[in-house]
Amino acid sequence: FIDRINQHNPTPSLGAFEGTNPCGEQPLLPYESCNLGSINLAKMVRRQGKRWVLDEKRLDNLVAQAVRFLDNVIDVNRYPLPQIEEMTKANRKIGLGVMGFADLLIMLEIPYDSPEAVRMARRVMGRIRKKAREASAKLAELRGPFPNYPKSVYSQSNIPPLRNATITTIAPTGTLSIIASCSSGIEPLFAVSYIRRVLDNEELVEVHPHFVEVAKNRGFYREELMRDVAANGGLKGFEEIPEDVRRVFVTAHEITPEWHVKIQAAFQEYTDNAVSKTVNFPHDATPEDVARVYWLAYRLGCKGVTIYRDRSRDSQVLNIGRCAPSEIMQVEATMAELPVAAAPSAEVTPRTPRVLPRIAPRPRPPVTRGVTERIGTGCGKLYVTVNHDEEGICEVFAQMGKSGGCAASQIEGISRLISLALRSRVSMDAIIKQIKGIRCPAPLWAKGGMVLSCADGIARVLEHQGGGNGQEAHEDKTKRLDNPRAASLPPPRGEQAHGVVVGSCPDCGGAVEHGEGCEVCRFCGFTKCA
Repeated sequence: FIDRINQHNPTPSLGAFEGTNPCGEQPLLPYESCNLGSINLAKMVRRQGKRWVLDEKRLDNLVAQAVRFLDNVIDVNRYPLPQIEEMTKANRKIGLGVMGFADLLIMLEIPYDSPEAVRMARRVMGRIRKKAREASAKLAELRGPFPNYPKSVYSQSNIPPLRNATITTIAPTGTLSIIASCSSGIEPLFAVSYIRRVLDNEELVEVHPHFVEVAKNRGFYREELMRDVAANGGLKGFEEIPEDVRRVFVTAHEITPEWHVKIQAAFQEYTDNAVSKTVNFPHDATPEDVARVYWLAYRLGCKGVTIYRDRSRDSQVLNIGRCAPSEIMQVEATMAELPVAAAPSAEVTPRTPRVLPRIAPRPRPPVTRGVTERIGTGCGKLYVTVNHDEEGICEVFAQMGKSGGCAASQIEGISRLISLALRSRVSMDAIIKQIKGIRCPAPLWAKGGMVLSCADGIARVLEHQGGGNGQEAHEDKTKRLDNPRAASLPPPRGEQAHGVVVGSCPDCGGAVEHGEGCEVCRFCGFTKCA
């Protein structure tokens, strides 16, 4: 909401904001920069009897230290351009925020989707901004206010001179939260438990430490239960887990979009810049549902909102009927009979090595007929040509972008191998099975379903063109991939745990979370926004 962002511009005489960074939390003028930092709220607690409570004194002290630290960074930093250094030191913007908010709520036994959580958000962020402004004012007394202070809105208000034009920001903390072993930003838990795959495909179950502690204290801890929770993604449906525990350990996809917005708005109320937060929608969300959230975010005072619809970036289970499988040429290899076990005194005759028949591709006819389909991928438009001879599909050509590029060369290699396999009479089903479902870091929703990669897109074209036998008649023309409506139907319940399966990490292959307007891998620390 750019108009609202400009309403809160501390230096409007220097120019208007035209946009924010991709994650949405930091509007900046040309050549500005902002130093960001986040307080781990999971560490801002203390024991009071058997319960955890917010340690406000510790929080106050840390806020003052953080403001001084971030202000120091402005002076010791090395800037790539003199214009950036000049503008940054003239406004001295910093953005102190938080992470571990979901962990804090869990320790305080407060459900994320509750009025108590909204009140806690206001309490925490209100205190942070109050103490942060006090710290910035003290720095202004010692070091002077930011140079553009006379041109700012603060000079016309009752606010004491500040060292920094802005002080608070709720930024993404994907990598930071992994290092600090806490929940990310102000997001709820993405999952209570994960299954991490390591070398040799060994699976390690990683469970939220507070849940393990509660499970052991309450007497329902079992290794099998932890694995089941990991497979399910959340606690919904586990009757052996007490209701109050299930209520506190709620996950992002179990929380209604309205509560996501209410939490964001509570933090925005006390944030100088903006808030990076993702509002999670179920798969069956409608445009009207999205519009309601946009309007709710606007009415509650948010400066922007990011949404993510469940499974909007994942493949769907195809339920379309297929043609009868093509006959697979059976290659019989006559195996030499093993010699009969001889008596100990008998001499064993060496066995003659068996010779397997060689499989050779059938010749390509001089003229073939085929069609070209266009399908969108995360790398761009992919054009797949499928040609037929008298036996069926005999070759595949795929092209995207300029020749010689990395993606283009990989696609050409895949196409050549597919063509070789087809002319060697390998089953079309076997080829599709091998390349369908291969993921890349940039899956894309296309008409008829999610295209996970270029290889997956080729598989979908092959499936559409011939299914199992490749004997359908085709018109010689270019057309778009247009699967039946059943292709885009969601899988039956239970086939995907909450449908929370997203793109793969380009570094380690793990599942990527969508949160704070960014993509983060909790396994290796990869973030798309870095």
